[in-house]
Amino acid sequence: MDPNIYALVLDTLNRATSQDTEVLKPAEKKLQEWEIEPGFYSVLLNVLSNHSIDVNVRWLAVMCFKNGVDRYWRRNAPNAITEEEKQKLRQGLLTTPILSEPVSQIATQQAVLIAKIARSDCPTNWPTLIPDVIGAMKAPQALMQHRSLLIFHHVVKALASKRLLADRRSFLELTNSIYPFVLNLWHENTERFLRHIQEGATTEMITENLEKALLCLRILRKLTVFGFKKPYECQDAVAFLNVVFDRAKTSLECRKLLKGRGIYPLELCEKFIIHLTKVALGVLSSHPISYVPLIRPSLEFTLYYCFTEQGMLLTYERFTIQCLNIVKGILQCAVFKVPQGNQVKEPLSVQAQQIKSEVLDANTVCHMCRHLVTHYFLLSADDLALWDAEPESFATDEAGESWKYSLRPCTEAVFMELFHEYRPVLAPELVRLLASLQESQVSPDDLPAILKKDAIYNAVGLAAFDLYDDVDFDEWFTNVLSQEIKIKDNNYRIIRRRVCQLMGQWCCVRASQAIRPAMYSCLLEALTRSGEDLAVKLAAAEALRSTMDDFSFDVEQFEPFVPHALSALYDLLVECTECETKMHVLHVVSYVTDRCKWVVARAGGEGANALFAALPALALHAAHHHMLRAAALAALVHLVKALGQCAPNVRPWVLNVINESTKLSEPAHVYLLEDALELWLAIIETSPTADPALLQLAHNLYPILEPSTEHLRVVVYIMQAYALLCPEEFFSGAGAKCMTVLDDMLSDLRTDAVITVLKMAEICISANFPERNRFLGVKVIWPTLIRVIHCLLKCDDLPMVLSVQLCLLSRVIMLSTELFYKAVAEAAAGEPDCDSDPAKVLNRLLHVWTEKMNLVTQVERWKVIGLGLAALLTTQNATVLERFPAIMLNLSEVLNDLMKMEVSGNYIDALVSPPGSRPASPLEGRGGAARWGGGVEGAAGEEGAVTAHELRRRQLAAAHPARTLDLRAVTHHQLETLKGQVGPETFDRLLQSTDKDTLQQIREYIPL
Repeated sequence: MDPNIYALVLDTLNRATSQDTEVLKPAEKKLQEWEIEPGFYSVLLNVLSNHSIDVNVRWLAVMCFKNGVDRYWRRNAPNAITEEEKQKLRQGLLTTPILSEPVSQIATQQAVLIAKIARSDCPTNWPTLIPDVIGAMKAPQALMQHRSLLIFHHVVKALASKRLLADRRSFLELTNSIYPFVLNLWHENTERFLRHIQEGATTEMITENLEKALLCLRILRKLTVFGFKKPYECQDAVAFLNVVFDRAKTSLECRKLLKGRGIYPLELCEKFIIHLTKVALGVLSSHPISYVPLIRPSLEFTLYYCFTEQGMLLTYERFTIQCLNIVKGILQCAVFKVPQGNQVKEPLSVQAQQIKSEVLDANTVCHMCRHLVTHYFLLSADDLALWDAEPESFATDEAGESWKYSLRPCTEAVFMELFHEYRPVLAPELVRLLASLQESQVSPDDLPAILKKDAIYNAVGLAAFDLYDDVDFDEWFTNVLSQEIKIKDNNYRIIRRRVCQLMGQWCCVRASQAIRPAMYSCLLEALTRSGEDLAVKLAAAEALRSTMDDFSFDVEQFEPFVPHALSALYDLLVECTECETKMHVLHVVSYVTDRCKWVVARAGGEGANALFAALPALALHAAHHHMLRAAALAALVHLVKALGQCAPNVRPWVLNVINESTKLSEPAHVYLLEDALELWLAIIETSPTADPALLQLAHNLYPILEPSTEHLRVVVYIMQAYALLCPEEFFSGAGAKCMTVLDDMLSDLRTDAVITVLKMAEICISANFPERNRFLGVKVIWPTLIRVIHCLLKCDDLPMVLSVQLCLLSRVIMLSTELFYKAVAEAAAGEPDCDSDPAKVLNRLLHVWTEKMNLVTQVERWKVIGLGLAALLTTQNATVLERFPAIMLNLSEVLNDLMKMEVSGNYIDALVSPPGSRPASPLEGRGGAARWGGGVEGAAGEEGAVTAHELRRRQLAAAHPARTLDLRAVTHHQLETLKGQVGPETFDRLLQSTDKDTLQQIREYIPL
């Protein structure tokens, strides 16, 4: 190696560790440039190997090396490291200087680095790695043994994470070859550290062997869980699993002896014990059949250490969580449950069920239930201190998989599993505990009694579904809970909070409609009571949401409480200071307004207006908390939809927020775009007219559409809303650009998206343009129209797409036959199969049209397509007249479906709307958005007041050809006009060319 290069890299690394940014930044930039230079990583390896170099410099070197492996080690990576350099690096990473690294942090990073390479290269390109590392583990030097074991641990961890079949097969082979060696090494180091603890050896000796034992245990865990198809078939694996709980018991005793030896040895011992339980959990999760022999020892182990006073003296929280998770896993495991009926019963499943029944008898299960409730469910002094100091943090529910890591969610999860499986035994026990509380009133000064009551109430709430037949909630609420929530003593805040939660938990289980108003009153009283604890208010808000999230929720019953609820939620929103808490409150606001749209619109009052006014200040407060801003936008969407309007005083702010959130150049769009689009749609729908600011917003649509189809559907809904609000202004500017993008997308879209785009094109030509710009819609969709003709000529699309394509063509024909023929002529230029002849293209198009028209299933579309065919009859085109028999056949079929005989014996078109009726909308969308074929009858009732957008929808629907034109009258008029154009003789010849049955059917409706 050139000494100058080595010195240059070393100097740059030195400067990159400087605290002076003027020195640091250029050095970092230079290191980034060198990442793709050949030989750079060899220099870094030399720096790592030189222990005399400053620790910070070597730390930076190993991090640069590790990052380079991530980016450039793969063979097909851009600027990949050459094979020659890789070979040198692999050899250099297992030399004595690396295996004797004195700094533990650097040694760990080196092990991770080697593991990353091993995941890519072992065993194919690095077959000597495992033998070399195992050889180094046998070295006489203690440090080299430890570093080799550390490397081996990370390598095994990396190889165990591979999921391809060939890789898993290789890992199985590796496990079979090294498992006995690792198991023996673990036994040796474990025995040594346990003996040293009992003999009172030095802390250094204990720590050295404990570190090695822990590394061996981690390796064994990966090998046992991922290295065997069936661990119970391997004697060594069975032997290891059989000593896991014995080792855990011994280690817990030794942990007590380590308490005076410093923090590090104690933490190591606790990690060792935790990893023993992780072995059990891993096998239970991945190989439940192999765990059957461990069910009894693991349950007995957990019962002693988690449910007896003597055992609990030796435990610590993380260990308790692991043990309870083992119990939960055993109770949940489907393999340990004997199938019902005549299904084949796995012998080991029967054995598992038998073991569970023997260990978890009725007395044991009742004891576990009582202990969970009266010990683990009690709020601790730390909980109460947190409540006093940070009520918002205390009130925030832990969600997701918090039961894996937090004690309270873990105990609650175990309780629910236990109660669900042993309901016949535990339900009477819990009812007895609940009944014992009713014997006397708990004094507000008796904190232990209050905590016990809270714990029992918590259990009753968690087991609500299983206690359906055992607890009369109506009576309990009326006689007890509704009274307890009114007790204002500070200690009773614990019970008030729990009563709110009980109402939320039981309302969906067994709460009659008769007591719902009283429940709402109690919750709103808790929300608005002066001086009430914030945690109680937050519990009441969440319970209010739960009472509304119920199939039997009655909006009319809740109507009197809506103004009160919105005002209370506004006050709570202002009172909260944490962003996460505000998000929870906003979620409740959104839920209330969504469930009670028309009530909010009618009776929201000052509460809704106050919420509107609070949102700008909230958004300013959350300038750097994008998730809270997103929650505020979501709440605003529901408020706007519920009220049917946006408050004038906040409208400029709303439009500004939408503008910022939908500009892809703004960083906030990553978090806010989805909610901002929904808000944008709601604002357009509630706008009576288009102001300049709203029109200016439309220019943000094009950049959103261009890069991907992620937001295609909602953007199309916004375009539809603009098309109804201000078609000329929209399609003269931003709308035209958007339609161009949609046309470019068509070839790559799925069927449902293609239909969405084509329906948007249909709206373009059906919108209400002024006479001066009557054909603007056709001009905007012209490329799409040409594409549709090409697609119809190929006839490759599904019937659902075909029907929309034919309907689009028919709407163009009814608007202007000249534009239709112009489109056919332009399409012919790109059809060499038809000799680029418009007549041949038209002939082929009409052939497909008349042959495939019967595939259209929606009667409205079928009628429009029939109207299009009828309109072509009088265009005096020879090709059309050649297809006269086929056109007449299709028209007769449409007439047969549409014509309905009245009592008087006359035929009428069934789709033509009688005077005063409300036709179905021809638009697509959702909720308040435009919707194709969506009825609007419920719009003024359950959904809220009729919005400006809804009125525009009805106006467009009223002008839809399927609802306004009588096909029989149109066909009769067209045939009479054709007769006048071609003369009676030619017309008779055309009729004679038509099938007699077809003519007979048509004559039933039209005199010929």
